[in-house]
Amino acid sequence: MPTIQLPVIGFSAAALLTSALVALLTTPVVRALAFRVGAVDVPKDSRRMHNHPIPRMGGLAIFFGFLLSVLIFLPLTRELRGMLLGGVIIVILGILDDIYALPAKPKFLVQIAAALVAVTQGNQIDFLSNPNIFSSEPFWELGWLSVPITVLWIVGITNAVNLIDGLDGLACGVSTISSMTLLVIALSVAEPDVAILTAALAGGCIGFLPYNLNPAKIFMGDTGSTFLGFVLAVVSIQGLFKFHMIISFAVPFLMLGLPIFDTCFAILRRVAKGQSPMTPDRGHIHHRLIDMGFTQKQAVAMLYVISAILGLSAVVLTTIGVVKAMFFLLALGCAGFLAGKLYLSHNSASTGEPPPRNEGERRRKHRTQLSGNDNFFGEEDTSDK
Repeated sequence: MPTIQLPVIGFSAAALLTSALVALLTTPVVRALAFRVGAVDVPKDSRRMHNHPIPRMGGLAIFFGFLLSVLIFLPLTRELRGMLLGGVIIVILGILDDIYALPAKPKFLVQIAAALVAVTQGNQIDFLSNPNIFSSEPFWELGWLSVPITVLWIVGITNAVNLIDGLDGLACGVSTISSMTLLVIALSVAEPDVAILTAALAGGCIGFLPYNLNPAKIFMGDTGSTFLGFVLAVVSIQGLFKFHMIISFAVPFLMLGLPIFDTCFAILRRVAKGQSPMTPDRGHIHHRLIDMGFTQKQAVAMLYVISAILGLSAVVLTTIGVVKAMFFLLALGCAGFLAGKLYLSHNSASTGEPPPRNEGERRRKHRTQLSGNDNFFGEEDTSDK
């Protein structure tokens, strides 16, 4: 295994602190700007759970922190220019969407264009590891399929992070965990540029998070959620898919497991009902936790833990091997399941209330619970995701 170099750790720490400081200082400015340009979510239907206008477009502060940190600590390579240019396109699209609520199809086309910008500058998945460990072919050369598969990956992860942005601090916290996971992996496999990129992204999220935790003072909006997804997708291409090992197939899906699972489940659920995959609903994993009786803070904390378990498994997979990582993931999963069962049993016993019998009763209980200080939903209830 490559030796972790102390200068790389130092530069990564400096990039993280710079990005965090810029995001922390610029978020109040972005908040005032959002009010001025009309990027404000006003509760106007049953899907909005907050009871007063809350500005969005807060992801602009994350973008500022990330961009400044990257320009200071990294040379502008061809791949980096492509990622930054595509990121700028995504941010501009997000700003317009936060102000004017753009239709889904034009947004999707612009996201494809931004992905193509990154791909044409060298950010491509040229091969995939063969998940069949008994095969004589260790990896698959993609050839002409490289471009469509890479575009599909980038657009898919961009929208996956966007869709999971449904509770205060959820997408920002999950993106922080994913970024830190990739940072540790990049340090362990001696990828200094990827380490600095992920450190800058994590720093931007950390600087914005105090304003976004429940009760949120500002939402990151599509400006932030799509930008985070785009950068995570492109950086994972640079740092993970290049290895001729099984980890290049499994690690990205572990690192981004929560948004990927939620998005796939949402698409299958909507298609099974005869609806468009873009139809908004209340079936996301965070909605289900709220309907089970968790407060918003408890639901977010639980999803943080799940993301951290998946991230730890990804790190273990790159450092101690496949078999040990699988046992590690299994052990953590069992521990989490038992802890959840104990918590639910204790919660039910302490309240003395029977579980809800139908969807209507769950919704009534949900609304009653959120009538206090925990009644602020994030982006999932501020747009048609």
